[in-house]
Formats: sequence, C-alpha cells, structure tokens
Amino acid sequence: MHLGALYIADTVFSLGSVRETGRQFSLSASTVSGMLRRLETELAMKLVERTSGELATLLASSKVQKGLQPILSGLRELSALAADPPSGETYPHWASRFPLKIATIERFLEVADQGSINRAARRLKLGQPQLSLQIANFEALLGCRLFERQAQGSVLTETGRQAYTILSSISHAWSEMKSSADERFQRVARAVRIGSIIPTGSESWVARCLGMLVSRWNASGNRNTISLVSMTADDLREALKSGRIDVAILDSVFGLAAFEHMELLATEMVAIAPPESVEATVSELVENHPLCLASSRTGIGHAAMAYADGGGERQRDRSRDITAADSLPVIVDLVATHGYVSFLGRVSAEPIGHKVRIVALDQAIPLSYHLAHNGRKASLDACRLIRAAVAEIVDDR
Repeated sequence: MHLGALYIADTVFSLGSVRETGRQFSLSASTVSGMLRRLETELAMKLVERTSGELATLLASSKVQKGLQPILSGLRELSALAADPPSGETYPHWASRFPLKIATIERFLEVADQGSINRAARRLKLGQPQLSLQIANFEALLGCRLFERQAQGSVLTETGRQAYTILSSISHAWSEMKSSADERFQRVARAVRIGSIIPTGSESWVARCLGMLVSRWNASGNRNTISLVSMTADDLREALKSGRIDVAILDSVFGLAAFEHMELLATEMVAIAPPESVEATVSELVENHPLCLASSRTGIGHAAMAYADGGGERQRDRSRDITAADSLPVIVDLVATHGYVSFLGRVSAEPIGHKVRIVALDQAIPLSYHLAHNGRKASLDACRLIRAAVAEIVDDR
C-alpha cells in the first residue's frame, strides 16, 4: 500500500464516487477501484459496495477515513520537505501520485534506528543492495539527502530527522489501523461462516437444523465459532465463490461445480394454497388465484415457474398476476392471508401446514436440497452435523 493510494481512497470516501475521484486525478475508474480493493484487503473489511450502479460507502468507511487522517496529515508535512514542494493547487495531484510504500517507510525507520544499512538489512532479512536502492529511491523522490553515509554507518541529516518524525507518526497510525484488521482477520479465520436459503419461518426444517447445529457445535467445545446468515440462492452462490461463506445450504448446485457438494435432503414439490380455498386440483388453483413464486434463479422457483407456465389452459398470459419473490416468509404470508398460491418442497410446506393448505401435484416433481462447502476441515465438520440434524428432523416428522 502506498501513500498516494490512501490519499485517493480518502477522496473516494469524501466524494462517494469512484468515477468523480478518477476524473479529479486523471485516473481511470478501474485504477481507483483497484486501490480501494487493495485497502479493503489490507484492512480485512468491506468499505464500499455498488447499489443500482451507484457507489455506497459503508459504515466502516467513516471509521477508516478517520484513521487515515494522521497519515494524510503526515503526507502533507512530508511534501514540505521536498526540494520542489507542491503548491496548494498542485498538491492534490502530487499527493495522489506519491508512490512511497508503507513497507519502505518501515525500512527507512529501521535504517535510522540501527544507524546502518547493513545492520538494518540483516534485521529485515533483505539484501543490502536492495535496501540501499530503496533508500536512494526515497531520497530521489523527495529530491534531498536523508542520510549521510559515514565509515561507521548512516546518520540522519537535518531533513532526515524531520522525515523520521513524520514517518514515525504515519507508521504508528497505519499500525493502529492494521492491528484492528489483524484482530478482525483472526476472528474471521476462526469462524465457520454458514449461509442458508431463507427459511419459511422459525418452524421450518432449515431454521430447526441451524439451531440444532449451533447447539451441538458449541456443546462439542469446537474452537471455531459459528456464524450464520440467510440469503437468496443467487447470493449464496456468489458468497461461496468470493469466500464470504464456507458452507451453503441451497436448493440447487447450479454454478458450483468447483466446490464440493452433496445432497442434503430429497423431497417433492407441492402447491400451497389459502386455507379457505376449495379448488380440488392444482390446475384449478393456478387458474383462479394470483401466484407468488420463488425467484426462477432458485431450484424451487425454476421448477414452479415451469409448472405454472405449463400446458393446456395454463399457457395463457399471466404476467399481471405472477409475482417473483426472494423471501419465503413473504410468500407464505401472501398465501396464508392474501389469497395467493405458491409452490414449495413438501419438507418445507409440512411445518407450516397449520397456516396453508397443502395440495399434491397430479404428477410428482422431485426436488432436492444440497450442501456445498470450500473443503476446510471445520467446514466438513459443520456439514456432518448439518446432515445429522436434518436426518433427525426428517425422522421426527
């Protein structure tokens, strides 16, 4: 990470726009985005996200921006030491291009503390020529000498002593930010992050399975912690691919060929209808009621959409009364209280049988739920417990 990138990141946080920041510094949007991603990696936290094409800074970014201020103040002080210091108008361009890396700062401080490039190189486990070149490049960057080379070692010049004070404060501020990041990284590394499709409610097999998992995991004294999150099937795939979760419970393994996966539960699709409905067949229910289906990007949604748009009279245009939703609790409420019809796996429908009417299809359509994971030992341990929990829940039905 170099100081110019930190200056640019601070500008993004202030302007709330990657493109505007790029225009301000004559940089491409991809270059600015790359600097932000590097900072997110260094600090082990998400700082920005895109919503409807717009950049949104997250709550964490305000804390990071505050932590950057001592570093940016040091950068401005450093500019005053340059042989040709930038003016007020040219400073933003100078600061955004200043390529001094944090690692070089640490090495400069080590040489100053040791009073010798040779001793510093040994402590840093670097070659002496490599370290000498980095110090020389730093001096060339400022356009002034920072060390006097003497027979007994390297001694700071007056400018070097001023730079030492400034760079010490920058190093301290960065270390404060990184220490928090290291703590976050260790917490994440110890956690097994499990994502699941959104349960129909607290009585659903998914919710019961996860509750049983947490209870047994903690009772076993496992050193790793469990972290749970519910998402749509699309989000689960992306989260597994990006490494944000370790294990996913979902109703399709489409697009996850690179991950280990296994069938968790086999069931069949059923229709769920309003309790007061009187239609004898699913075809009649589909004809007489508006539909709310899970997104077609999910396994259940794809199967249900294909069924609802099937042959016979059901081919008529239903675009006005078919709604797609990624929230199963919302779908259940629309069926139970607003007269809609939908489809679920039987294993998901039976626990809410007191809220809706379950109607079997005239021809069975099999469905299956799956576990996908990243292969970590802790992930495999969690998968074994999840499978055991689901087996018990199914046996209890």
